[in-house]
Amino acid sequence: MEKLLIVDDSEEIRKQLKWGLGRDYQVLLAGDGEEALSLFRKHRPRVMTLDLGLPPDPDGASEGLRCLEAILNEDNTAKVIMVTGNEERENALEAIQRGAYDFYSKPIDLGEVKVILKRAFHLAELEDENRRLHKKALGEVAPMGGLFGQCPQMQEVFGTIRKVASTDVPVFVLGESGTGKELVARAIHAHSLRKDATFVPINCGAIPDNLLEAELFGYEKGAFTGAQTRTQGKVEFAHKGTLFLDEIGELPTTLQVKLLRFLQEKTIQRVGGRENIEVDARIVAATNIDISDAIAQGAFREDLFYRIGVITLNLPPLRDRGEDIMLLAQMFLLRFADEFGRRVKSYSADAKKVLRRYNWPGNVREMENKIKRAVIMAEGAVIEAGDLGFETNGSPQTMTPELSLDGMTLKDAREKVERDMVLMALNREGGNIAKASEMLGVSRPTFYDLLRRHNLQGAAGR
Repeated sequence: MEKLLIVDDSEEIRKQLKWGLGRDYQVLLAGDGEEALSLFRKHRPRVMTLDLGLPPDPDGASEGLRCLEAILNEDNTAKVIMVTGNEERENALEAIQRGAYDFYSKPIDLGEVKVILKRAFHLAELEDENRRLHKKALGEVAPMGGLFGQCPQMQEVFGTIRKVASTDVPVFVLGESGTGKELVARAIHAHSLRKDATFVPINCGAIPDNLLEAELFGYEKGAFTGAQTRTQGKVEFAHKGTLFLDEIGELPTTLQVKLLRFLQEKTIQRVGGRENIEVDARIVAATNIDISDAIAQGAFREDLFYRIGVITLNLPPLRDRGEDIMLLAQMFLLRFADEFGRRVKSYSADAKKVLRRYNWPGNVREMENKIKRAVIMAEGAVIEAGDLGFETNGSPQTMTPELSLDGMTLKDAREKVERDMVLMALNREGGNIAKASEMLGVSRPTFYDLLRRHNLQGAAGR
């Protein structure tokens, strides 16, 4: 029998409801907020009725609203039905805005109450089943740790990871910034025979060139000013494990030669050293640049590409992943609502429209940040379009534009949108690259690459 919690400071009303509902539910009774919260924590009823006027404010709504908030902080899926006087409709609507399921007015009509309760329990059951199915679905579509997706492109990615994980061949992950390249590298490591050893990531684009060699290969004491002790590099730390070279396209050509030698001979020399050190590490590399163009321009060695690109894995941008957009949006909503203790449960129709229409230049990483903000900023249980932080719901700068298809391929359209957004960000931020890259949700090295790709270097200021 379902548990039903009734909270009312009137003993007469409590007895009346228990008498009228006792055959259908296991009725729990509370006369004030503290007793209600205690019973709720102990029994976890899915549905409860809550009088707005509770002591010490029986003539107002403050205590009822406070109790509602406390209950929903305990369990934001609870169906709380507010009980009000006829003159308290405004307070009842405020309670709905704060997450209450429904309300009814005194004097109590037992038939009406039964209908509301039946509907509330039915909805609670449907939501429980939906959550169970959603968790099951996430388990089925996320076989690779933090990677999620149902679209054919992501299923192909998952299949490739499964095939290559148990081997030791190098893997080259290609994809735009924010698509999850490090998650792929970690998934490969987690499913490999090296999973009990160390996973060592290094971002080649985030370290100055003059420090990158020492960071990668280590150095001997006295190799340079400040080198007071012998220090191992990232490559040595990855011995028996996996070395993830992110933004490898930013690696200087001199270090590309040294990395190529390591891949060929499985040995390294520290900076300032002459001893050959054997290292057994699997290499997974990643870049967001067009590697073919980089090779053609002499910025990336072709022989190094062949060494690290034995298996090449392409990650699709979020804008091309169809219904994965809403799958990920719902997943992030559930995660952050739980993390921040918020009562947010769903998206409004307008919010869904914005999520689907947005071009997502920063991909999954940008979406994660947008949803985190929306969960924090949402006033009620539903995320509205404005909570997502887009400047306008239909701005041509942020939404996928309507394009003429005359003579334009899909690649042409993407290039045009990308170039327009880079220019828009630069213009809005007065040519400041740091602010423009932050606005688009990409790293500064990625932004520089976009400038080079679209011949926009002259548009940047600093």
